[in-house]
Amino acid sequence: MDGHRDPPFDPTAELARIRAATDRLLRTAARLTDADVRAPSLLPGWSRGHVLTHLARNADGGRRLLSWARTGVRTPEYPGLAQRDAEIEAGAGRGAAELLADLRASAAAFEAEYRRMPAGAWQHTVRWTRGQERPAFRAADARRCEVLVHHVDLDAGFTPAQWPPDFTHAMLARVAAALAARPDAPAVRLRATDTGAAHDLGAANSRAPLARAPQHVLLAWLMGRAPAPAPGLPEPPFLY
Repeated sequence: MDGHRDPPFDPTAELARIRAATDRLLRTAARLTDADVRAPSLLPGWSRGHVLTHLARNADGGRRLLSWARTGVRTPEYPGLAQRDAEIEAGAGRGAAELLADLRASAAAFEAEYRRMPAGAWQHTVRWTRGQERPAFRAADARRCEVLVHHVDLDAGFTPAQWPPDFTHAMLARVAAALAARPDAPAVRLRATDTGAAHDLGAANSRAPLARAPQHVLLAWLMGRAPAPAPGLPEPPFLY
């Protein structure tokens, strides 16, 4: 089994990674026309406009969590999931220029709040909308994950093969661990052909199906962003 552990949180390095992912997303969004943003994304029932609006509101939510950690004043990520969904739906029909401006402004506001964080505040516990209580630094890697994964969901030229290897390696370990803890996870052995990472899901043993592929292919499959890397593999339960 892969003994991967995430490295200690480095705010400066993580911000550079978030900025790189965001800049690439903004370049993609800047190429989209009004017709493009009304077209379907890879997410069922969502247009590209839905995805772009979700990413903007996610930046707002992350900014509020960081403010909570920095000031101690409770500022929830979202008032509730229903309001979050309503905001996404309300913003999805905007034109390409307005969507891009919102995406750019919300990302800049997130970064500005990020830069205000004192070193000790990253360890302060905040609560996500679904109830998870985690240190504030998880809002940083969560933001990068949102940008990279939903960039793929735009179906506009950016694919899992372009995910940074450090992200893919760490995220594969996290997703595999999350799925392995679920009672509905099928038995399957994961083996990354490019890194040697090995993870087992469900009651995996030597007779369990073997999924062998580069790590980005395994991760995209587990996250529902790609077909199974080989015939006969069980379908993983929805996670993200």
